[in-house]
Amino acid sequence: MMTILTDRNALQLHRKRAFKKPVDFLQIAAADEVQERLEEVNRSFKTAAIVTGWPSIWSGRMAGVMIPDDEVLPLEPAQHDLVVHAMSLHWANDIVGQLVQCRRALKPDGLFMGTLLGGQTLHELRSALAEAEVAVKGGLSPRVAPMGEVRDLGGLLQRAGFTLPVADVTTLTVSYQNALNLMQELRGMGEANALNARQKTLTQRQILLKAAEIYENSFGTDDGRIPATFEIITLTGWAPSSDQPQPLRPGSASERLANALGATEIPLKRSND
Repeated sequence: MMTILTDRNALQLHRKRAFKKPVDFLQIAAADEVQERLEEVNRSFKTAAIVTGWPSIWSGRMAGVMIPDDEVLPLEPAQHDLVVHAMSLHWANDIVGQLVQCRRALKPDGLFMGTLLGGQTLHELRSALAEAEVAVKGGLSPRVAPMGEVRDLGGLLQRAGFTLPVADVTTLTVSYQNALNLMQELRGMGEANALNARQKTLTQRQILLKAAEIYENSFGTDDGRIPATFEIITLTGWAPSSDQPQPLRPGSASERLANALGATEIPLKRSND
C-alpha cells in the first residue's frame, strides 16, 4: 500500500494562497536550469509537456502543454518528445509512479527532465525547529517533508525504465533577516508544511520564537542575517530506443585497457606465492 506522505488538499490550498503574492525565485531558478541544459542537447523539441503546479511561471519560460502535477498525470502515451516535471516531485506520494507516467508519455528516445528540492534543503531550519520543539514541548512533530538524496534519485530513474539516467544538484544559499521572515517566504512559495502527518493545529508562538533564536545562534552570519540552503536536484533520463548507444557486455572488449593507455601491465602476485 502506498504511503500517503502529502496532504494534497493542503498543498493545493497553500499554493492557492501563494498565487496571490508568489515568491517565485526557486521556480525561476529551476526553469533557467532546465533551459540551460536543453540548449546543450542537440535536438529541437516540438511536443513538450511541462508537469507543474505553477503553470503561470513555467508557461512564460517554456513552450509546451502545461500538465497539473496530480497523482495521476493527464498524459497520453508516447505523445511527447520532452517531458519536464517541474519542482513538484518532492511532494509526490509515489515518486516512482510519477516517473513511470512521464516515461510512458514519451516517444522512443524522448527526453525527461525533472527538478525537485533535495535532501539538504532547509537543513538549518529543520535543525532549529526540532531543537526548539524538544525544548518547549519535549517532543517532535513532522514539519518539513523528507526529500530525496541525489545519490538515490538516479536509481529511481532506472527503476522507472529510463536509460542513460543522470542526477545532479545545484545549491542556492539565500539570506534572510531572521527565521520568521524565511518561514513567511516559504508560505509565499507554496512550500509550507503539507505533510499528511503534520500537526493540524497552529504552531505555538513560543516554539517559533525559540526556533528563530536557535537558528540565529547556530547559523547566523556576521552581518546579522541567517542563511537558508535550497538544494535543487535535476534528473535527466531518456525513453528507451533501439537507436540509443548500448553498454558493452562485460568481457566483450577486444583491446586491453593497458594497451589503450600505453601503459605496461604488471601482474599482481598472489598472496601464497
